[in-house]
Amino acid sequence: METVAALAVRDLHYAYPDGHPALRGVTLTVAPGERVALLGPNGAGKTTLVLHLNGILAAASGDVSVGGLPVRGDRATLAEVRRRVGIVFQDPDDQLFLPTVAEDVAFGPANLGLRGAQLRERVAQALAAVGMSAHADRSPHHLSFGQRRRVAVATVLAMRPQVLVLDEPSSNLDPAARRELAEILRALPVTLLLVTHDLPYALELCERAVILDEGRVVADAGTRELLADAEVLARHRLELPYGFAPGLATG
Repeated sequence: METVAALAVRDLHYAYPDGHPALRGVTLTVAPGERVALLGPNGAGKTTLVLHLNGILAAASGDVSVGGLPVRGDRATLAEVRRRVGIVFQDPDDQLFLPTVAEDVAFGPANLGLRGAQLRERVAQALAAVGMSAHADRSPHHLSFGQRRRVAVATVLAMRPQVLVLDEPSSNLDPAARRELAEILRALPVTLLLVTHDLPYALELCERAVILDEGRVVADAGTRELLADAEVLARHRLELPYGFAPGLATG
C-alpha cells in the first residue's frame, strides 16, 4: 500500500495583492516522519509557502494536502488541517498571551473540547516534551526567550500535530538554549519542516534540505550534500559560518 504523504504541495502559485508573484509552481512532498530544512534567501517565498500549509493563505492555483486531506476553505476542513499542521512562529510572544504557561498550552486543546483530567494530561505531556513542566504556573513573560520558545512549541504539541513547522527556531538563542532546543526537536515523533537561515542547525536536525528562491524550488537533496556545494549556496545567497565544513561536521 502506498504511503500517504505528510505534506504534498503540487504546482502551487500565489501572488501578493500588488500582483508580485511569491510562489511560482512550487511542488514539494514530505513523507511521514521526515525532517526537511526549507532554506533560501529573504524574499524567496518560504513564509508564504508555510502559510499555505494550514490554510492561512489560499493558493491562486495548485494543490496542498496534509496527510491526504486537501487544504480548502470550508471551516471543518481547515480546523482539522490546523490541528494536523502546527506552526511555531519566530517570535514566541506571538503565541503566548495568557497569564500562565499552563493556560497558554491548554488554549488549543480546550478549543477542541477537551476538559478536566484529559485536558490536564494533554498540557502535562506537552510541557514534559519540551522540559518546561516546572514552569506551568509561571507567567510566560517572566521566562527567558529560550524558555518562551519552548513553551510556544508546547502550545503546538498540545494539539497533537502530524507536522511541526518551525520558523527560524534557533534565532536569538544563546548557544546553550540552541543546543537544548535541538535535543528537544530531535526527540519529537513528528514530521518536521524547519525554515531557517541557520545552515549548521539544518544539518544537525534534518537529513534533507530544499532551497526555495524567487518562489521556486531550485534544489532538493541531502542536507550535507547541499551544504557542501559552494556554488549552489552562493547562487542562492546562503552562507556557512566561517570555518564550518559540512563534510567534516557530525549530525
